[in-house]
Amino acid sequence: MGLELESGKGTHARHAQVTCLLDTHFLIWITSNRKRLRRFPWLSRYEPWTLSAASFLEIQLLTESGRTESQMPQLADAILSDARFIVDEVPYVTLVLKSLEIGWTRDPFDRLIAAHSLARRLPLCSVDEVVLHNHRMIVPELR
Repeated sequence: MGLELESGKGTHARHAQVTCLLDTHFLIWITSNRKRLRRFPWLSRYEPWTLSAASFLEIQLLTESGRTESQMPQLADAILSDARFIVDEVPYVTLVLKSLEIGWTRDPFDRLIAAHSLARRLPLCSVDEVVLHNHRMIVPELR
């Protein structure tokens, strides 16, 4: 189910079949059209891409710490109106309980996004070495 922040937004792809969950790295690279995406020519096969709303908060915190540049909440609004993305809403309690099962990382966003992947049974698209080594549901192209 798409997340609605404002009436009429995030509803365009509610019934599309989803095939993977993007981590925040991929979301940043796609929305900023980074050249490093060339290393992942298969990525478009997974459109529409599913996102965790936790990525929005992670991007905001990365921006506040100076590790990336972004304009939130304008970026969130643009993503919600972009047909390539589906922001999936998982109950918060479900995410927290699934996160408790993940002991291989101390990064709260990695935990939440991996928990989201487990809760929805969606393979995760991540380049994070810790995630790739430990998470049991990774897209086959990254294994």
